[in-house]
Amino acid sequence: MSHARHLICDIVKSPRHDEMYLYLDKTQGMEPVPAALRERFGKPMAVMTLLLRPERPLARVDVAKVIESIRRQGFYLQMPPAKAPYLLDLFTPRDEV
Repeated sequence: MSHARHLICDIVKSPRHDEMYLYLDKTQGMEPVPAALRERFGKPMAVMTLLLRPERPLARVDVAKVIESIRRQGFYLQMPPAKAPYLLDLFTPRDEV
């Protein structure tokens, strides 16, 4: 088993944006995250520490992409899921009939 394929990561969530998360290399923390993203993200709120492994899938993102992104740029940004069009329709004003 190659440890180069594994990564210990901290997952933090944004207090400003519902369902926005950063996956960070545990050894580097927020340091590699650009200042503009840090400002938009807000003060990170710890969610969990996780051992990322290609053979153990994540719920909403491809674990291999997360590991590659963290190794390449120091973090992975998970954006909130897109809202289904029918849900957005709930907030669309209707014309009077």
